[in-house]
Amino acid sequence: MRMGEGVEWGLHCCLTLAWLDNEPVPSAKLAALFDISPTYLNKCLQRLVRAEILTSTPGSRGGVQLARAPEDITLMDVVAALEGRETLFRCTEIRQQGAAGAETSAREFTRPCGIATAMRRAELAWRRELAGQTIADLMASAPTSSARRIRRSYDHISARPGV
Repeated sequence: MRMGEGVEWGLHCCLTLAWLDNEPVPSAKLAALFDISPTYLNKCLQRLVRAEILTSTPGSRGGVQLARAPEDITLMDVVAALEGRETLFRCTEIRQQGAAGAETSAREFTRPCGIATAMRRAELAWRRELAGQTIADLMASAPTSSARRIRRSYDHISARPGV
């Protein structure tokens, strides 16, 4: 399983927005803060807005901000918004195909495949773990200097002309 870098970007942006006391932050400033592609970050942020994790305020004083309290946004919310909700493993029942399937009684296929069952259990555990952790949990587990560093860096970026 591999997630796109947008998940990391989205989670860091949500954490940053929480530390910036939920004021609207222009996406260009978030991109500059992390030195990442503004175009790609904008696409990620738009997905988070559509999922109602962020809100977007237009205009010169606009930007994005958390739509809910940090304790009400789970890591799974962010992952699902950016990666989709489709299951990760897709069983195509190859056990019933080819020579192996032709020589087997149909009764053997009445129960789900053991591989599909194991993969589904693993995915459900992964999803439960992400659903059990929130942006507030990330805030609480971060080093105490992280919020200060983000605020200081944001102030520095904001002071630059054109950003």
